[in-house]
Amino acid sequence: MPMTKTQKNELISEVNATLKSAGIALIVHNKGLTVAEMTDLRSKMRAAGAKFKVTKNRLAKRAAKDTTFDNISGMLKGPTAVATSIDPVAVSKGLVDFAKTNERLVIIGGAYGEQLLDVKAIEALAKLPSLNELRAKIVGMLKTPATRIACVLQAPGGQVARVIAAKAAKEG
Repeated sequence: MPMTKTQKNELISEVNATLKSAGIALIVHNKGLTVAEMTDLRSKMRAAGAKFKVTKNRLAKRAAKDTTFDNISGMLKGPTAVATSIDPVAVSKGLVDFAKTNERLVIIGGAYGEQLLDVKAIEALAKLPSLNELRAKIVGMLKTPATRIACVLQAPGGQVARVIAAKAAKEG
């Protein structure tokens, strides 16, 4: 059943709002994916904090106008879907990992703001540590010096106590 003009306008508005709030938009071809595979991909995208939307290319092009992603219109050919997220690393990892196990999902490209991305750039993003991994490393780096300082501060007190204990044992 074809979409009504009202439904098309609502879809365009929804996709436009999603693109305006996103930091990255990635375009993939999803030709031949089963319903189960699409469901699995969507759940992985949600887990990564991303949105995954299959739309008609003509409607997606109209939705991309007046956003920083107007430059992705040339990539919207064939059976495409758009993955959007604030975190560029998480969405890239999710798509690259899924594409490794399913050859029917092909990453076409995307945009990070106004910067166009090719497949190699998306794969490079996927290899970067995620925001949570970076936070954990920073906390670890901050925590380590505090632990060392505590050990250094305790060491002289322990040495003094050992000297006093040895002196007391010697004098008996």
